[in-house]
Amino acid sequence: MTPVPGGRAGDLVQLLNLAPHPEGGWFREFFRSATRAPQADGRGERQALTSIDFLLAAGERSAWHRVASDEAWHLVEGGPLRLWLVPPTLDRIDLLTLAPTDAAGSRPRAVVPAHWWQAAEPAPGAAYALCGATVGPGFDFADFAFGRDDAAFVRALPALHANTTRLL
Repeated sequence: MTPVPGGRAGDLVQLLNLAPHPEGGWFREFFRSATRAPQADGRGERQALTSIDFLLAAGERSAWHRVASDEAWHLVEGGPLRLWLVPPTLDRIDLLTLAPTDAAGSRPRAVVPAHWWQAAEPAPGAAYALCGATVGPGFDFADFAFGRDDAAFVRALPALHANTTRLL
C-alpha cells in the first residue's frame, strides 16, 4: 500500500478522495462525459471528454507514459510542476513548467498532444502539485502505454537527456 503523503498534500488526498495512480501519484476521475464519439483513427467510440484530479507530492513522479488523445494539464494548487515531453519522433525532449501566471512567462496550463510521451514531477522545492488533467477524446486504459514497455522509447531516452531516465 502506498503511504499517504503528509502536510497539505495528504490533506488533499483525503479531501478529494484520491487513490494511488498506476503511473505514480494520486488521482480521482471526477468527470466522464456521457456523450460518446467515434474516432477516425480506428479506436472505436470513446467518451467525448474525461477529467481527473492528479496530485504529486515532493519526491513523487509520474512514470513516462503516453495517451492516444490530447491531454490538457491545469495547475490547481501548489507547484510548480515540471512536465517532460517527448514527441513520437523521439528526436527531442521538452521541459514545461506549470506555475502561476507571471510577467516572466509562467503559465498554469499546458497541452500534451496525442501520442507524445510525458512524465511529471513537482519542481525542486515544491511540496506538492495538484493538477487537473482533461483528456479528449476521453481517457481509456486501452489507449495508454508506459514508456518502460516501449523498446524504442527506452533506447532513445538516455540520448535525449541524461537526467530523465530516472522517471522511467
